[in-house]
Amino acid sequence: MERRTFIEAAIVSLVGFGQSTAAQTPAPGIFVEHGADRFKHPYTIAGSNEVAFKVAAQDTHKGLFILEQVSLRKGGPPRHLHHAQEEWFYVMEGEYVFEIGQQRMRMTPGDSLVGPRGVPHVWAYVGEKPGKIMIGFAPAGQMERFFIEAAKLRDFAADQKLYRECGMDVVGPPLSLA
Repeated sequence: MERRTFIEAAIVSLVGFGQSTAAQTPAPGIFVEHGADRFKHPYTIAGSNEVAFKVAAQDTHKGLFILEQVSLRKGGPPRHLHHAQEEWFYVMEGEYVFEIGQQRMRMTPGDSLVGPRGVPHVWAYVGEKPGKIMIGFAPAGQMERFFIEAAKLRDFAADQKLYRECGMDVVGPPLSLA
């Protein structure tokens, strides 16, 4: 299966995953160009992660939020959990290490993973060249707000209040790269 076909199939599956069954008003399609942000306002997180929103919460009646992140240096967020969202990861470029609960795995382009709500997880970019990962949240909850606010902070990982306000808890440090 071609990469583009796989990504489209995964996104269609995720949209259904986070949607309610209530009747919804049809909306026009939303096109986001390769390398662009949905609102033409990409964010930089922790000085080394370029984040572009691809599917905004408002696009899916808060059923789904998807972003693309370019990792410019090694590392990742602190170990945390989401109270109300499943989190989906799809590696597009580079190499990442993930821990979901007690399970540890190394992921390379084409690999995907779903982290269930309520399960602690942590991940880190470990490649030598910039990496790229697609991350989806279902339902969207406050995740879009989280990334907007995190971009304003020098050290978002230390702001446990922001995590709590957005439906998450920090439960440990970032993944050790040693």
